[in-house]
Amino acid sequence: MKVAVIGGGVAGMAASYRLMQQGHDVALYEASPYLGGLVRTFEVGGTRLEAFYHHLFSTDTTILRLIDELGLGDRMRWIDSKVGWFTRGTIYPFVTPLDLARFSPLPLVDRVKLGLMGLQLRKRDDWEEFERITAKDWIEKNVSKNVFEQVWGPLLHGKYGDAYDQVAMVWLWSKIHLRFASRKGGPLQKEQLGYLMGSFALYVDELERRLRAGGVDVRTGTSVQQITAERGRATGVVLPDGAKQRADAVVAAVPSAIFKKMAPPLTPDYDRRLDAVGWQFALCMVVTMKHPLSHIYWMNIPDQSMPFLALVEHTNFIGPEHYGGNHILYISNYLAPDHEYFGLSEDQLWALFEPALRTINPAFSSDWINERWLFKGPYAQPIITTNYRDKRPDHRTPVDGLYLANMTQIYPEDRGQNYSIKMGEEVAQMVVEDYAQRAADTAPGAVA
Repeated sequence: MKVAVIGGGVAGMAASYRLMQQGHDVALYEASPYLGGLVRTFEVGGTRLEAFYHHLFSTDTTILRLIDELGLGDRMRWIDSKVGWFTRGTIYPFVTPLDLARFSPLPLVDRVKLGLMGLQLRKRDDWEEFERITAKDWIEKNVSKNVFEQVWGPLLHGKYGDAYDQVAMVWLWSKIHLRFASRKGGPLQKEQLGYLMGSFALYVDELERRLRAGGVDVRTGTSVQQITAERGRATGVVLPDGAKQRADAVVAAVPSAIFKKMAPPLTPDYDRRLDAVGWQFALCMVVTMKHPLSHIYWMNIPDQSMPFLALVEHTNFIGPEHYGGNHILYISNYLAPDHEYFGLSEDQLWALFEPALRTINPAFSSDWINERWLFKGPYAQPIITTNYRDKRPDHRTPVDGLYLANMTQIYPEDRGQNYSIKMGEEVAQMVVEDYAQRAADTAPGAVA
């Protein structure tokens, strides 16, 4: 079978790799100059660093298995997390039950309710009920209105903007359930997070090396203009120079809006599903500093007056000695695609960020900064609303032999490296099974 895979993020790479391993002829097309998608890196102090922060949970079994398969398992490190909460001028540790008991911004009764909420969601494996209610309505009804207003509401607003009160409870259940499940000793065990020493680019590079060595036609810097079809079946792709590449199956591992522009005619229902899911885009400034800003790795900022959602101080996770002594800080935002910040320059954004950082550490100044980088990630977070299963598109499109694999289809889990790789592998298996079934149906003597 000849397969065209469009999109060289980790989902497209995983699909290509599994198809290659089963002996199929694969061509992988990626519009950007590099593979890996949001797992892109750059160099700091002689070591590569992700443009958008990444870590793993112990429940991320698909990517951990792949890392082992690629011979990189000995590079994984598991490190105690340092999660914090900045509010009212104070940084509060926010990892263990004891941290919650000391979280004075909430009255004691609400601290107890918040803790019980975590325990309840950790134990709940059945999540269908959470599809039909927003996180706001469920928390206000089952926990307390104050817990929503002081804790979850500000975080949801920072993540989803004006859509914060439309996010389905199933999204929040997934985040909490999987996070607690990753603690081997139960909810009282301190959380550990995983990192691939040398950056997650190591597995992306090794995967690319194996794809090329295995005969996959990897074409970076090559977009696909159109997916072709005849009599309801995918037949290949058209490249920017007009060249037509034949294929027995096409896997599009790209956002729905991009897929819609290149796809052959679909059905009204499938078109509706492609348009039904909204997105938040990522905006991330990375700075290297002479001194640490805090002792926290992941700091939530539940304050709408602050110009960022979270601060991720990478060198409180992986030490500065790995990056030439630099202290590394990610300044993170998820924003609507038309948000004004996307129209600002790096200097204009820094003028907003710098005084806000001083409110967290009054000693901070721009003199601490060595370098700055600004990264933008379109289509970074789908907005999971109620009754989401009725809205998301299927992997199998209405065109026979044409498949879609993107983050809108990761559900009920949230998007991330692990689930993107898992999705790519599952779609590859669909392609193989469907092709085998078509061959059986058209074989001489097959019964209609």
